[in-house]
Amino acid sequence: MLRMTNSTVGIIGAGAMGSGIAQVAAQAGWNVILIDQSLDSLEKSQAQLTKVCNRLVEKNRLTSQESSALQQRILRFTAFDHLAPCTLIIEAIVENKEVKQRVFAQIEEIVSNECILATNTSSLSVTGLASSLKHPERFLGLHFFNPAPLMQLVEVIAAMQTNPEHIDRCNAWMNAWKKVPVRAKDTPGFIVNRLARPFYGEALRIVEEELASPAQVDDAMKSVGFRMGPFELMDLIGNDVNYAVTVSVFEAFYFDPRYRPSLIQKKHVEAGWLGRKSGRGYYRYDGQPGESITEATGELSWIHQRIVALLINEAADALSMRIASAQDLELAMTRGVNYPKGLLTWANDWGIASVLDQLQALQNRYGEDRYRPAPILRDMAEKNLLFDLGTS
Repeated sequence: MLRMTNSTVGIIGAGAMGSGIAQVAAQAGWNVILIDQSLDSLEKSQAQLTKVCNRLVEKNRLTSQESSALQQRILRFTAFDHLAPCTLIIEAIVENKEVKQRVFAQIEEIVSNECILATNTSSLSVTGLASSLKHPERFLGLHFFNPAPLMQLVEVIAAMQTNPEHIDRCNAWMNAWKKVPVRAKDTPGFIVNRLARPFYGEALRIVEEELASPAQVDDAMKSVGFRMGPFELMDLIGNDVNYAVTVSVFEAFYFDPRYRPSLIQKKHVEAGWLGRKSGRGYYRYDGQPGESITEATGELSWIHQRIVALLINEAADALSMRIASAQDLELAMTRGVNYPKGLLTWANDWGIASVLDQLQALQNRYGEDRYRPAPILRDMAEKNLLFDLGTS
């Protein structure tokens, strides 16, 4: 049953993400004020929600009364003035620092001093966005994943200026919204977009070297429990979107070779081979002959060992840098991107010494800093330790 509250959240941006977050909040019983400068976007958002609610009623997940109440809890406007009663604001607009800062500067003059301001950015510095506010201590990141109504994870990111009490409040709210919140430091990519880079980057490197085909790489990763292979997933996400995230993380980490973008992916973007949405990516979706995703044959274990070792290395490094707790790192990857198990759990199961051997073999082969093992793995292997995955 839906429950009513007196809490009101303002959502800025009526695109797919903003509308999805609005639905999540309304289903949790919150009143929602959805703002977009485009009346057309607001009308499309309302029409899409009506379709979604009708499907939920057909599937007996909502009653007609609940569907009507949910939709009535979302009010749509083009002017920021309607945000005055909000307890929480979540911005979900274009990934442009200057545009976001201008919007928050306007909102700050309208809402009360107790209202928490949050950005849904996936790539910009939360600390940098907070710096232009009069009250940066009430600013933080709430990074939902698309589609917001279906994806469980929300990354809760504290800026350097954020009052920790606001992080606690938002963490509790996300739990009440039936989401899985994880706390992350304000670093490039936060948790998921940082830890997941080798899943794509190393897969692309393997194909670039013609050591395996996209189908073979996908088959190898699915053989150890991943629901989709990296090339299938990049085609689903869109090569333009995935490439842009990689470039953003690479630049934000001062061009660390661990995050170097792939020329193959760049050329796909330039060719307009973006994946499913364009009819062609690493596979074809336009009815024309293309590489089958089931044609892989031969010994493929080296592929998943190579990619998983780099994923574990990234998780271990994030833990040592205190980007998040071990528990939240595990939740982020299992609930956020549906990994078959947490990467630190995987390290324990595989054996940290074996992970280290794999990384050192790659570093010896290529002589690149891209494969440098996280110091914590060396220390743990020497002491025969395992990652402590208990409650933080």
